[in-house]
Amino acid sequence: HSPALGLKLSEGKTKQIFLLVDQPGLVLVQSKDQITAGNAARKDQMEGKAAIANKTTSCVFRLLQESGIKTAFVKQHSDTAFIAAHCEMIPIEWVCRRVATGSFLKRNPGVKEGYRFSPLKMEMFFKDDANNDPQWSEEQLLEAKFCLAGLTIGQCEVDIMNRSTVAIFEILEKAWATQDCTLVDMKIEFGVNVKTQEIVLADVIDNDSWRLWPSGDRSQQKDKQVYRDLKEVTPEAMQVVKRNFEWVSERVKLLLEHQAGGRVVVLMGSTSDMAHCEKIRKACTSYGIPCILRVTSAHKGPDETLRIKAEYEGDGVPTVFVAVAGRSNGLGPVMSGNTAYPVINCPPLTPDWGAQDVWSSLRMPSGLGCSTVLSPEAAAQFAAQIFGLTDHLVWCKLRASMLNTWVALKLADKKLQACSL
Repeated sequence: HSPALGLKLSEGKTKQIFLLVDQPGLVLVQSKDQITAGNAARKDQMEGKAAIANKTTSCVFRLLQESGIKTAFVKQHSDTAFIAAHCEMIPIEWVCRRVATGSFLKRNPGVKEGYRFSPLKMEMFFKDDANNDPQWSEEQLLEAKFCLAGLTIGQCEVDIMNRSTVAIFEILEKAWATQDCTLVDMKIEFGVNVKTQEIVLADVIDNDSWRLWPSGDRSQQKDKQVYRDLKEVTPEAMQVVKRNFEWVSERVKLLLEHQAGGRVVVLMGSTSDMAHCEKIRKACTSYGIPCILRVTSAHKGPDETLRIKAEYEGDGVPTVFVAVAGRSNGLGPVMSGNTAYPVINCPPLTPDWGAQDVWSSLRMPSGLGCSTVLSPEAAAQFAAQIFGLTDHLVWCKLRASMLNTWVALKLADKKLQACSL
């Protein structure tokens, strides 16, 4: 079913945006079969481009959204359109670079192509076609005093966009690395959600938004740069460009797949520790990690404990064991002394004896490597960080959560200052 289209809000070089009559606060972003370069100095029809771009941007936004990044994207609507929250756009292109190339080299003579930025290099450009999108400084952005959807863009908002751009780049860089692709640089735009007044990632992220070099090799580039670089636009050349765009839109689906399946196995000494273990399981689930609960006591049934251990070692699934045992924790140390997998102690300490009990988790015989994490949520997070080394989807959730914690503190501070002024 096609939603009733209302007012056309805007039309750019590659897309149109319509209000949705029956869904207040939402818009339809409709892609066009047009490809442009150099501020539309070069402009061509590319049959099928709208569908390719829409497929790419929908996958990228899903990856970011499932990681926990706040975006305007709601859902893919058709082959060539998606539904998004209605935003007033902040007229800045935020550019993030890992490798020096393109315009950066022209603006910074003496820097060789391939120079790596760690930390990432951030740049801002004011969206102004008449003046070829001039580079702006943070000071210029602050002095512009933009007010969008009732939100004035001040220091707090600029800091949030800066931080968010870096996090978004790192998430996409991590995802593309699973396909042996280097994310060289990218540009994104933010909007202010008209309903919530929140700053969210908006616009699109497709093959026009970044440079992608398979195996870090510029000669294999798959992005729009291929089109920008054409000496002349011939049908054959356009076929090559289109094939690159299709390659990216096919690959981008793979970014949504887990790289390595892992699991957490929580062993508890008795079911009286159930509530504590459920917290661990809930937190694991939020990272997309399967979590299994078992009851076994290393003191009362060591043979059974070792049998359960063998069961989870025997099927080749990477496993982190979490030992939950009150009073004297024999479970964690016995597991740790008998498996090569990581073991995390997460003892449910009671106020009366906790100060004494904790030592059974902290003081280990030599040759044991188990860690002790007291908070059940933090134990799950630590397990997630272990899996994040090999599974980019878990890492992306951890990275987004770090950003969201930072943003929440920033907003709390802004609110507090407003109250106390």
